[in-house]
Amino acid sequence: MAADSNVAPVIIKRKKIIAGGGHHGGAWKVAYADFVTAMMAFFLLMWLLSATTEKQRNGLADYFSPTIAISRMSSGGDGSFGGDNPFSEETLPKSGTGATSMNPTESNHSRGLDGQSEDANAETAEDEVFKEIEKLLKGRGGESMVADPLLQHIETRVTDEGLVVELYETEDARLFDRDGAPTELLEQLSGVILRVSDLVSNPLAIEGHVRSEPIVVARDRSWETSTDRAAVMRNLLSGQGMPNSRFDRVTAHADREPIRRNRMEFRNSRIEVIYLRRL
Repeated sequence: MAADSNVAPVIIKRKKIIAGGGHHGGAWKVAYADFVTAMMAFFLLMWLLSATTEKQRNGLADYFSPTIAISRMSSGGDGSFGGDNPFSEETLPKSGTGATSMNPTESNHSRGLDGQSEDANAETAEDEVFKEIEKLLKGRGGESMVADPLLQHIETRVTDEGLVVELYETEDARLFDRDGAPTELLEQLSGVILRVSDLVSNPLAIEGHVRSEPIVVARDRSWETSTDRAAVMRNLLSGQGMPNSRFDRVTAHADREPIRRNRMEFRNSRIEVIYLRRL
């Protein structure tokens, strides 16, 4: 027993090890995730701003605006927020420096009675005119300016640039012969364009497009061919009485803007007559 009393007691020390590199632990991961999310949202916003038109952005702003609108315009009113001006005639009648319906500011006056700008009103009016022309060309309203055999060679669409009227050829009905001269079909279609042009006074743009060649050629003549075809169309309209002042531009696109995925389809060979917007 005496020998056992001389043995030193065994002391076990448990050391607590904390993984994670100190007091901050993994908090940096949360901060980094927030940063990446914010950057993704920022780049998404930049993409939306660059990929949409002014009209589409106004529509998006109106969609997210409150149910009870503060201002009739999505961009706010005159000034920062479009609210009441402390210098308006209704607030301080004697100053005469404000703006009311009787004495509007220059920006409010340009918007018109419906709160839209004059440019927006003009664009809406042009869209209505373009739709009426589309109905006359395609017979959607029960009345057509085009004979039935010609309908299959006309396609229309309204774009930001204006009303695009496509005159395209098929395998059985060509717009140009082998020598590049206009066929009877193109002459009839140009007469349709001339009659439609009497309904509006918008300037015209003529664009020539051709299909890709089915074989590899030593010299690509698609640019020359589309240029010649656009010029022939312009000369046809001018010879039938179209004033030269109506032509804004005549351009060629070769086979760079096909309508069909198969670039060799005859549908890609076309003449586009564009009634340009006057804005």
